[in-house]
Amino acid sequence: MKIESASRQNETALKNIGLDRRGMIHYLRRDWQLYLLLMIPLAFVLVFKYAPMSGLILAFKNYKIAKGFWGSEWAGFEIFREIFAKHDFGRAVRNTIMLNGLDLLFSFTMPIVLALLLNEIRSVRFKRINQTLLYLPHFLSWIIIGAIAYQLLSESNGAINNLIAMMGGDRIPFLQEDTHWLISYLAIGVWQSMGWGTIIYLASISSINPEMYEAAIVDGAGRWRKVWNVTLPSIRVTIVTLLIMNLGKVMEGSFERVFALQNKATTEYTVTIPVLVYRWGIESGNFSRATALGLFQAVIGLVLVLAADRIAKKLGEDGLL
Repeated sequence: MKIESASRQNETALKNIGLDRRGMIHYLRRDWQLYLLLMIPLAFVLVFKYAPMSGLILAFKNYKIAKGFWGSEWAGFEIFREIFAKHDFGRAVRNTIMLNGLDLLFSFTMPIVLALLLNEIRSVRFKRINQTLLYLPHFLSWIIIGAIAYQLLSESNGAINNLIAMMGGDRIPFLQEDTHWLISYLAIGVWQSMGWGTIIYLASISSINPEMYEAAIVDGAGRWRKVWNVTLPSIRVTIVTLLIMNLGKVMEGSFERVFALQNKATTEYTVTIPVLVYRWGIESGNFSRATALGLFQAVIGLVLVLAADRIAKKLGEDGLL
């Protein structure tokens, strides 16, 4: 009797989670429309994410278009030694880490601050209008943003500099001098991304139990004390998870963003790893060197993600894996 009772309990548990003994074919026949829909994103990942990985072999070959993909001579790690010895490589690594590190400092923290501020707005209509206006820059391409930036910030005829000159001030080379370009680059990046970045944080804040705020009010907590003691600890897991994912992008950077804002007057910070990949691969046709640099960039990004995940777990967080 005990064995039969246990068997029935196991069958009930399996049925509750949809894993009874009828097999996979039964579920394929029953839910074939859902599996068919699943094939679309799966095919996209296989074709555009995994299939191109076969091209990584170019990083270890002296690739010649005339000899083809497999006919080119094997070079081993010679390509990597070449790129590591180039002066532009060290400069590109330095600029990539610096730009992405500063981006992580400002563009990662501003959405958190903005989400906390939006959460404190009591007018639903005003809150939705602000959210919509803040989201819009995310849907603009960097080419459009770059054109707008030069129309507004150009030293000779930019709208902002024209206004400064009308008020008797000196024109500021926002995009025509290296230090000013760096500040403008960061400010434009924050403006473009902070609205979209608040979506996840606002969703996380909305899942907080209201009773926690009520208990804080009973304890005499004001608005800022509730934010510090209730809201931030409640979304800490979300913050840590996104931080780990963003750390993997420290060696990546945005080619479109740098390319749209660069000019001949500012060359100190515009040489980054994605820019070098474009110059070596597309402009110069040296696909082996560009592939090796891209592989180096991806491996460092993976190491950073794994290291950050391990550190987060040692500090008591859930991590990614």
